[in-house]
Order: sequence, then C-alpha cells, then structure tokens
Amino acid sequence: MVPFPLYRDPVYDGAADPMIIRKESDGKFYMFYTQRRANQQVEGVSFAYGTKIGVAESEDGSYWYYRGALDLDFEFGHNTYWAPEIVYEPETTTYHMYVSYIRGIHITWKGKATIEHYTSKDLFYWTRVGSLEFGSSRIIDPAIFRLPNGIWRMWYKDENQNSATCYADSCDLHNWEYRGIAAGDSRQEGPNVFEFYGKYWLISDVWDGLAVYSSNDLEHFTRQDGNILRSDPRTPDVGHGAHADVFTHQGRAFIVYFNHPHQFTNHTISVVYLAELKLEDGKLTCDPNAPLDVDWTK
Repeated sequence: MVPFPLYRDPVYDGAADPMIIRKESDGKFYMFYTQRRANQQVEGVSFAYGTKIGVAESEDGSYWYYRGALDLDFEFGHNTYWAPEIVYEPETTTYHMYVSYIRGIHITWKGKATIEHYTSKDLFYWTRVGSLEFGSSRIIDPAIFRLPNGIWRMWYKDENQNSATCYADSCDLHNWEYRGIAAGDSRQEGPNVFEFYGKYWLISDVWDGLAVYSSNDLEHFTRQDGNILRSDPRTPDVGHGAHADVFTHQGRAFIVYFNHPHQFTNHTISVVYLAELKLEDGKLTCDPNAPLDVDWTK
C-alpha cells in the first residue's frame, strides 16, 4: 500500500513541485522536486527561495527515500531553483532538465525568472547549457511532451502574460520557437501534459485544485467543468493539490502532487502525495483518499 503522504523531505520538510522519471540504465525511479526550506524561521516567503532541487529514489514507485540535492549553481550566491522538468532523448542517450531559476533570495514573490537548460548522462551530475529566451523576464514551470511527429513541445507559465500557460516547439531540445498561449482562460502555473485513453490532457495549478484540459491534437485544449484535487471541506486545514506531474505505467495514470497538510496552522510545510487518475464519462477524475497499490516493476 502506498504511504499517505507518499514522501516528506527529511531535511527541510518542504517538498514541492514533484516530477518522476524512470532511469534507463537501471530501471529505478527518481523524484525531483523543489526543496523548500519550510522548517526554517525566515521572513515572508523566503522559505520558498534559496531552494535546491531535491532527489528521492524508489525501486517500485511505492517506497521513496532521500538521495540528496543537485548542484546546479553557475554563478555566485545563494540562488533559487524551482520546478524541474526532465526528459530523456533516446537518440543521444541524454537527459535534459529545464528548471526555473531566480537569482538570490526574496521575501516576497519577486525576482527575474528564467528557465535554465541542463544535460546529464546519469541524472545526478548536470552541465548547464544556458537560458531559454522567450522574450519574457518571468517564465517558470516548464513541462515537455514529445509530439507524434518527433517535435518536442514545452508548456510553461509566463507571468508577464497574466500567468497564462504558453508553449514553444523544438526539433533538438536546444533551440525553441515560441508558439503562443495554450491555456489563458484563467491565471495558472505548473502545467503538465500527458496521453491517457487515446487523448491528450493538460493539467495546471489554479490555486483551487488542478484545472483539467483535453485535446485531440495538442494544439487546441478544452477545459472540463470542475477542478480535481480541490480542498475537502471536511478537513479545512488540508490544502488543495498543487503543481502536479503525471506518470503513466501499463495503461494507468498516476498523479504526483504536493499540498500543505496544515495550511492554516503551518502554511510552509509541504508534502508529496500519489493518487490514480480515472476516466469517468469522458472526464478525468481523482480520489486522493482511495487506497492505492503500485509496483512499477511489473
């Protein structure tokens, strides 16, 4: 049985923005996440800055343990890394990571935000390639899905476009062309795109659970009524699900997300949960309280 919550960061107790990838060489599973400094007594929201990218490992997707934090620094200072996205390029046997970066530590939600590109052969040691340029100084939360024609597509949040989810395309994971807005009906962040039951889905964090969009062509997305992983009025201190990733395995879709289990009594603590997505009457649904068994080795 999957533990509830799935994972807590043992150093700072502030795991957020999780994503999961299977390592090609050994079949193990790795969770990369924003390592917020939740248990530190600091001013304002600075617990969410000065963060590294934490790494947890699992043999089967059920039990996870802490491996450490990535060393991604490329300039002086105590800087901020958020919301990693990692994809594997089979043609070059290379992992590509795109991660939000802000210089320094801020006590309010400030700072120029860029998306930085890194490459690795083993998921642990990374080489910086450079910054992505989309004509905006406030871009974060990249998510990547490879189109059927081999093109790589990235979705991300642009705070300078009313926090819409924008997208860009690349043939080689190095050079990107801005394409426009994919979802702009409401402010949002943390997009994620995946295929499930013959359709494409986009989920995004709208700070009231996760908005769900569907598409047949990865160009035009339609939002379904209602958000998933909203707060439960029976347990008001438990926050809504936030900034999620979806890991698909053997025709099933598992959503890994974080929330604040004590949003009113200790709003900085954040933990990671795992739940299963279902398709019911054409709508994507999720019951975070349903018992869950996983063994991704099978």
